[in-house]
Amino acid sequence: MSAIDVIERLVKKYYLKLSITYSLYSVEMLGALLRPYFLGVAVNDIIKGSYRGLILLSAIHFAWLIIGTLRHMYDTRTYTAIYTSLVTRFLTKRGANKDISKLSAHSTLSREVVDFLESDLTYIIEAVFNIFGSLVLLYFYNRNVVLLCLLMLIPVVIISFFYGKKVSKLNRLKNDELEKQVSVIAFGNEVSVKQHYSNLKKWQIKISDKEAINFGIMEMLVLIIIASSLIISSSMFGATLLVGSLIGIYNYVLKFVSGLDTIPYAIQKISSLKDIVKRITSEMEESNSPSENELNNKEINYIQGKLKLSA
Repeated sequence: MSAIDVIERLVKKYYLKLSITYSLYSVEMLGALLRPYFLGVAVNDIIKGSYRGLILLSAIHFAWLIIGTLRHMYDTRTYTAIYTSLVTRFLTKRGANKDISKLSAHSTLSREVVDFLESDLTYIIEAVFNIFGSLVLLYFYNRNVVLLCLLMLIPVVIISFFYGKKVSKLNRLKNDELEKQVSVIAFGNEVSVKQHYSNLKKWQIKISDKEAINFGIMEMLVLIIIASSLIISSSMFGATLLVGSLIGIYNYVLKFVSGLDTIPYAIQKISSLKDIVKRITSEMEESNSPSENELNNKEINYIQGKLKLSA
C-alpha cells in the first residue's frame, strides 16, 4: 500500500471534516494573498487624500482574522480525532507477541502521518497559493517580473530533485535506527544505548546539513529574484511608479519566493511519508505471519546473546 493510498483512505473516511478545514484554510490563504494588493491600494489612496483603500484593507484583514481563528479551533478537533482512530486501529491489529520496539516506533510514526495532513499539507497548499496567486497578481503590475519568476523555477526544480533523493535516503536510515529504540533501551546495555543514540544523532545531523546547504542556495536565488524584479519595475515605470504599487510588487515577489522555499521542504516531507507508510503497512500486512514471529524471536535471541558477549 502506497502513501497515496493511505492518505486517500483517511481523506475518504474523514471527508466532511477535512473538506471543512481545508476550505476554511483556502479562504484564509486567499485573504492573505489579497492583503498586499489592498495594502498598496491603501497607500496610493492615502497619498491622494482618500481612505477608501484603507477601509477595504481593514475589511479584508478582519475577515481573514475571523476565518483564521475558526479554522485553528476546528483543526485541533479534526486531527486529534484522526490520530486517535489511526493509532488505535494500528495497535489493536497487532498480536501480543509482536516486536514491541517496532510497534512503539510505528505508533510514533503514525503521528507523523497525521502531522502531514495537519501541518505539512496545509503548508504545501499555502505554497501553491503563494506561487500561482503571486504570479497572477504580479501580471497586473509587470509582466516582465512574471517572466523572471517563471525562469527562476527551472533551477529550483532541479535543485529540489537532487535534494529530495539525498534526504529520502537519510530519512530511511534514520527510521531504520528508530525502529530499534525500545529493544535497545529494554536490554539496557550501555554500549548499545550510546551507539543507538549516536547513530540517530549522526543521521539527524546529516539531514540538517543538507537542509542548511539547500537553504543557502535557495536564499541566493531569492536575492536574485527580489533585486532583479525591483530593478525591472523601477526602470520600466521610472518616476510614475506609485509607492503602493512598489509595495505590492515587493510583497508578491516575497510570497512567490516563500512558495519556492517550500518545494524542497515538501519533497523532504513526502519522501519521509512514503518511508513511514511503507513500514507501517508492511507490518500490518504481515502481522500474523508465523515465519515472521520465528524470525523476530531469533533476532531477539541473537541480539541478547550478542549483548551478553559485549557485556
